[in-house]
Amino acid sequence: MSNRVAVIGGGSWGTTVAHLAAHNEPTVLLCRDPKTAAAVNEHHANPRYLGGYELHPRLRATTDLQQAVAEAEVVVMGVPSSVFRPVMEEVAPHLRPWVPVVSLTKGLERGTGLRMTEIVNQVAPAHSAGALTGPNLAKEILAGHAATSVIAMADDTVATALQGVFTTDLFRVYTNDDVIGCELGGTLKNVIALASGMVDGLGAGDNTRAAVITRGLAEIGRLGTAMGGRADTFAGLAGMGDLLATCMSPQSRNRHVGEQLGRGRKAREVVSEMDQVAEGVFTAGVVVELAAEHSVEMPISSEVYAVIKGTRTAAEATMVLMGRQARPEPEAGNGKGSRLRRVWQFVRRSSR
Repeated sequence: MSNRVAVIGGGSWGTTVAHLAAHNEPTVLLCRDPKTAAAVNEHHANPRYLGGYELHPRLRATTDLQQAVAEAEVVVMGVPSSVFRPVMEEVAPHLRPWVPVVSLTKGLERGTGLRMTEIVNQVAPAHSAGALTGPNLAKEILAGHAATSVIAMADDTVATALQGVFTTDLFRVYTNDDVIGCELGGTLKNVIALASGMVDGLGAGDNTRAAVITRGLAEIGRLGTAMGGRADTFAGLAGMGDLLATCMSPQSRNRHVGEQLGRGRKAREVVSEMDQVAEGVFTAGVVVELAAEHSVEMPISSEVYAVIKGTRTAAEATMVLMGRQARPEPEAGNGKGSRLRRVWQFVRRSSR
């Protein structure tokens, strides 16, 4: 049975997901820019965001939202968190009954702290909402390198159907019913990637980066579980996997911004030069607010936010973190080793 797919948003990741879906189902990509839509249709390319990479020849593009959505049986939202709600409000009236909505957006709504699937639930409550998330760098996927991802959906039947929509020979998709944990893993790691980029910009080495990533994962797990996510989700692709890719890759927008902050530049200046969104810059303040609301300690995220605001330099933030009182590392175990056991059990299950 055919599942016509509409991907809303012609940026690098939206285009890549549309390319993947086009391997399996009739797929249309909604682009804001008529030139991008024309390039997809005429040349199977998106030169603005993915110059030099060829897209699936059956992928079609349009600038007409109603045309894209009205016949779709799966709608994928690939727009920034800052415009997710208004775009979803435009999409909702054209949705066919029971069509699932999948978010690609790794951010939180400023002012409400809501995840993107929560926005979908508010705007289109009759539709299943989920997220496609994981360690996915668009250009590597288009270059033909193997990658994995997670479709997070509360309804396992819908998740399994969507798994087949996005899976290709070199793109393996897992399912996970922990929508909260998967969305938060993808969102919170962006803030830690800013920190990883900052220490790179300061000229630090691999030891420092490893410390940031490891302690950053601990922060993600603390807030994520406090907000209802499962601990094993943060040890998987949507948590640790996405964190590693985003913190280490030169393709990572958030890591790039952090690196520039580490070199002494201002966040506003760096962001103004970018053609796409680094979600961590806009999410950091929301993360700090949520941490306070849930009484969760997140020192790395707090210092990253201070640097973004301009109240600290990257060097000052690093010294504050290094000057914190020495303490045990409870994330490695609580005396009984329950957290460590859960992590290793998850890793063993995932490797089967």
